[in-house]
Amino acid sequence: MPDPVSHTLDVPGAVLTYDVRGDLADRTQPVLLLIGSPMGASGFPTLASHFTDRTVVTYDPRGVERSKRTDGSGELSPEQHADDLAALIETLEAGPVDVFASSGGAVNALALVARRPELVRRVVAHEPPLAGLVPDAEYALAACEDIYQTYQRDGMGPAMAKFIAITQYDGEIPADYTSQPAPDPAMFGLPTEDDGSRDDALLGQNLRGCTSYQPDVDALAKSADRLVIAVGEESSRQLARRGGEAIAQRLGLTPVVFPSNHGGFLGDEYGMPGKPEEFAGKLREVLDA
Repeated sequence: MPDPVSHTLDVPGAVLTYDVRGDLADRTQPVLLLIGSPMGASGFPTLASHFTDRTVVTYDPRGVERSKRTDGSGELSPEQHADDLAALIETLEAGPVDVFASSGGAVNALALVARRPELVRRVVAHEPPLAGLVPDAEYALAACEDIYQTYQRDGMGPAMAKFIAITQYDGEIPADYTSQPAPDPAMFGLPTEDDGSRDDALLGQNLRGCTSYQPDVDALAKSADRLVIAVGEESSRQLARRGGEAIAQRLGLTPVVFPSNHGGFLGDEYGMPGKPEEFAGKLREVLDA
């Protein structure tokens, strides 16, 4: 696969950076856009390497890695990210595109399909953490709110420890979840001292908007033939998988089971490899169906 070529795109409130692997003029297959949130382009080199026959585009969402915000700070919404994605696809002049979207990126992709369905051919939404849709939504959202408030009060380490704990929690979130003893940040190798910053892309900018997002089910139903909801075979009853199952149920879709877990597409990008070869094979199968 050719080396990625980086570009920038000015959008209202941010300057986005995106990477193109391949030739955008090659229309033999749709461009494949790989997105996460708050994961940026740095999470996708391994997955991209399995699609040498396609032009692959990755990007950093606003406020992440190389994509700088010009609108100050504060929380972001899936709708804002969807507008950024629409601007990116239009700039590529290669639509409609195929999209693989993971985690918060999957939530943003659902917002994109609801708002601009003509820009996509197929969207594979992998484990969108739609805490507002699960049966235990009241307690799941309360746990997310507690993480956000912990970040504002105590900083990154304590809040990230709580975030890791809830992502690993197997089953419905109980009513007393937030009153249980908080996990020790040191258990996860996280700092225990507050550095005073409050601009973390996950904890400060995207957590609440992403998890509380209520998809436009009516709009998505009109484009259900473009949508694949994917869940990890090893994700058991974790919140992100249950979020995917919840939106699939509302749309009358059967979730497609992908190899590994929430990060099943990862290689050695973050030291937590999944099963990228098997994952890419399943993704190709779904995109070619």
